[in-house]
Amino acid sequence: MKKTTCAACDCELGAETITVKLGGKTVEVCCQECAEALNEAEAATLAASGGKE
Repeated sequence: MKKTTCAACDCELGAETITVKLGGKTVEVCCQECAEALNEAEAATLAASGGKE
């Protein structure tokens, strides 16, 4: 069985996962806090780059 980990904190994912779309790719995270952290990081990156990907 393949083990998967959270895209934000590398914790092992359980049955309850949250899907987050980042830069056109879909990743899974373990909790709402990790989902918010990734969304905030992406927003900061986009703002720093002037909205260009």
